[in-house]
Amino acid sequence: MSLARILTRAQVGIESPVVMVEVHLSNGLPSFNIVGLPETSVKESKERVRSALHNSNFVFPEQRITVNLAPADLPKQGGRYDLAIAIGILVASGQLNEQATQGCEFYGELALNGEIRGVTAIIPVVMAAKNEQHKCYIPEQNAGMAQLVEYPQCIAANTLHALWLDLSGQTSLPLIDNVCMQPSDTSNRLFMDMSDVKGQPMAKRALEIAAAGGHNILFLGPPGTGKSMLAQRMPGIMPKMSIEQALQTAAVYSLTGKQLGLDTWRSRPFRAPHHTCSAVALVGGSSNPRPGEISLAHNGILFLDELPEYVRNHFE
Repeated sequence: MSLARILTRAQVGIESPVVMVEVHLSNGLPSFNIVGLPETSVKESKERVRSALHNSNFVFPEQRITVNLAPADLPKQGGRYDLAIAIGILVASGQLNEQATQGCEFYGELALNGEIRGVTAIIPVVMAAKNEQHKCYIPEQNAGMAQLVEYPQCIAANTLHALWLDLSGQTSLPLIDNVCMQPSDTSNRLFMDMSDVKGQPMAKRALEIAAAGGHNILFLGPPGTGKSMLAQRMPGIMPKMSIEQALQTAAVYSLTGKQLGLDTWRSRPFRAPHHTCSAVALVGGSSNPRPGEISLAHNGILFLDELPEYVRNHFE
């Protein structure tokens, strides 16, 4: 077979649109071309995939190799397509049965020795695969975040050769265990306790009303009256997030590559940016868009201490 089609997914914010990796082997001078609006980091996958196949004892075909990342109008970036491209070459060159990859999705960056490295935004990817009922193969480094999604068809692999053994039916890789979906009793210990505050009955009452109704609250007063002290204790009186809310927040954090503790992942986030932070750090963005403090506080608390000191155009 000289044509293979492998499924993977791109990263567009917290969305994960499907990408079809088409690999075609044809006669002609040996070459390796990637089309489909790839950025530099994707084009460089040619050398990573070539070395990973060689060092994993596979045969790299000395033919004209054309890789198309469809849809062609969707920009592709990062090393998340390495694994899908390598699997496509193995299928197209006859080193792997095409039937073994049907209904499967592959994500991961390849090291030169064939190891599979972690990628960002793994939670939106697994959630999208779950909706499509596709089996998904992910890097072992991302297993901790992926197990937050209750999906029994998610498999972690640490090397390209181990993945090939699983797909060829020789040695099965273990499925990722799901974490306990009950909130941990220890998660509130991360936050300061409201019982430490002596007095301030009206301020405490205001915090309780804001926490119960999901309202904003503004503290005014001279320095030293306990405004920051009270605000820092507000997460301790808020209810745990539901599983849906926790997955939304975890999906935002996965865009940054940050790991969440399995015993505290349902605790509401508390973000307190300094008033000298830039607009990009607060709102998000940059040339490679990343979530800012406002997004990282999703379903939690955004604490803006010394609010008048912030640059006004950050909020315009």
